[in-house]
Amino acid sequence: MSTTTLAVLVPLLPFLGAVAGLLLGRTAPGFVRPLAVLPALASAVLAVLVAVRQGGGRPVETATPLTPTGSVPIDLSLYLDGFAVLTAVLVGVVSTCVQLYSTAYLREDPRYPSYAALVSLFTAAMLVVVYTGDLMVLLVGWEIMGICSYFLVGHYWETEAARSASLKAFLVTKLGDVPFLIGLFALAADAGSFRITEVLDTVADGRLDHPTLVALLLLAGVAGKSAQFPLHTWLPDAMAGPTPVSALIHAATMVAAGVYFIARLLPVFTASAAALVVMAAMAAATMIGSGLAALAQDDIKRVLAYSTIGQLGYMTGALAVADRGAAVFHLLSHGAFKALLFLGAGVIIHAAGTNSLAAMARLDGLAKRIPDAFWTMTIGLLALAAIPPFAGFFSKEAVLVAAEQAAAGHTASVPGAVGWLVLVAGLLTALLTAAYATRLWLMAFRGKGAPAPDHGREPLAMTGVLWLLAIPSITFGLAAVPLADWFDGRRLTPTLTTSLLGTGAAVVGAVLTHALWQRAAAQTAAHAYREAAVPASVAAAESAAETPEVAEVTHDHPAVPAGPAPDPGRALLGPLHRHAAAGFHLDAVYDRLFVRPVRAAAGLVRFLDREVVDTYVSGAGAGPRLLGSLVRRAQTGNVQSYLSALFAGAAVLAIATAVLANINAGS
Repeated sequence: MSTTTLAVLVPLLPFLGAVAGLLLGRTAPGFVRPLAVLPALASAVLAVLVAVRQGGGRPVETATPLTPTGSVPIDLSLYLDGFAVLTAVLVGVVSTCVQLYSTAYLREDPRYPSYAALVSLFTAAMLVVVYTGDLMVLLVGWEIMGICSYFLVGHYWETEAARSASLKAFLVTKLGDVPFLIGLFALAADAGSFRITEVLDTVADGRLDHPTLVALLLLAGVAGKSAQFPLHTWLPDAMAGPTPVSALIHAATMVAAGVYFIARLLPVFTASAAALVVMAAMAAATMIGSGLAALAQDDIKRVLAYSTIGQLGYMTGALAVADRGAAVFHLLSHGAFKALLFLGAGVIIHAAGTNSLAAMARLDGLAKRIPDAFWTMTIGLLALAAIPPFAGFFSKEAVLVAAEQAAAGHTASVPGAVGWLVLVAGLLTALLTAAYATRLWLMAFRGKGAPAPDHGREPLAMTGVLWLLAIPSITFGLAAVPLADWFDGRRLTPTLTTSLLGTGAAVVGAVLTHALWQRAAAQTAAHAYREAAVPASVAAAESAAETPEVAEVTHDHPAVPAGPAPDPGRALLGPLHRHAAAGFHLDAVYDRLFVRPVRAAAGLVRFLDREVVDTYVSGAGAGPRLLGSLVRRAQTGNVQSYLSALFAGAAVLAIATAVLANINAGS
């Protein structure tokens, strides 16, 4: 079987699994789980075979005309290079892990059949984006992922949080998709084709008329899909969906699509220095802002969501300094350990009975209750914090090395200021990342208080997946040298300077957070001792006044003991904590700038429709109704009435005729 045939089967199998799952979900529920897991597994195996055959060598390309359009043709094309085949392996492996994990995590969910089918469709759409060589076909997969995310984030549609989160995710990403579509049309108009290779040839020949405008239009769509500032606000709220969905969105689909798209079309962006500056500024704001916000979040999934936004900022920063190899290397590395972190968080949430880190910090022995999640989450957090020799260290260092080269002026077409901006922001983000990773680990696993609930051993389908993802989280960095041949031949290994700076920043963040944790724990113990020395009613009043968030969490989870929880994030952020916890109030800004004016305009339209337009329509109907009622009164059906009216009319006519005759005679 040829490589192209295998590549066609990679997205086709999960698509067929999705169709079969939707058709058989109600009539044959016993087939739902096999139809969820087996196509994803087969797709992952075939993706590995395609990668082995492609081998990082010359791209494999094929195309078949789809249909005559009368202008720019659309082709069903494949373009398999090193970036595409390795990204497809990531998508297939993570999707298989998510489907397998979900068989246990959602085993009691009555809507599991539709959920599993949508996950398969989500996977197929991302694989189309990865493998296709035509921008219109890419757009199809791009938009299918958008609608799948809407349904999956809103899986628990009974809750207001899930409904609003799904709608927000859909609208914010669509806001970016409008300029994205215009940018695609502009590219096709200049190139005369939607084929990616022909677009890149057009850029190389200097025939792209407005490179800055096109790049910025495309960047708007990427910012929405890959949750970059200022269109990142939908991603933390999307945590209202099932945890396995969060793992899929954050690790291998949806948010990875935007980064991958820029990597495929990087020459379009490097053709404009202004676009690179905008991309670098967007990446820097995203990295630093998300790191600060993650330090202030109480929900464990929101911490990981802001973490994803920051790591995507690293990838965008690598692209801003024109190194797509470093960007995709970090995409692959991040996909492994972020899937591990989200799926591990699902185990923690199930064991603790809460998403709240403050509540977990008041539980004792949670790590012993879930040892598999404890050890694998520790591995994932070390990779996230970029501690050597874990995978995140090598991929993050590749980004910093690329930024260092650009800052030194060694990267053509990239302004030195762009390199410095990405480098400084990346180093500061390394400190923040290690700080919030350490905070999460301490609050989740080193709490003191009531004994953690014992739910028994977690299902093998969940714990086995965690250990499977832990393997690349530890070892993937070792592939930095051989992967350079797959990624344009550019160096992916760390340098001494960036290693010392990046690792030093991470160590400072981790040590500082641990020290503040110990101080906060000592203050909490002192507070508990003081409460024991005063009447219970006074202690309860003081506790409620000092820690309103904890009181709310305690109310939601009565099994968790009351009292303040040690949180080093408050000490690290100080007065900034309140603003960081609210995402720096960006949602409030959008509410005032866009939501309220749109609602006011909608209210005005509703008023005009009801009070003005409907008045004319009602008046147009009222006139004939009034005339009809008058005529109806004359039609009584009484013959005597008709004769009386006839004679009365004749008399009136006779009198009028006589009067007119006399007037004429007198004149």
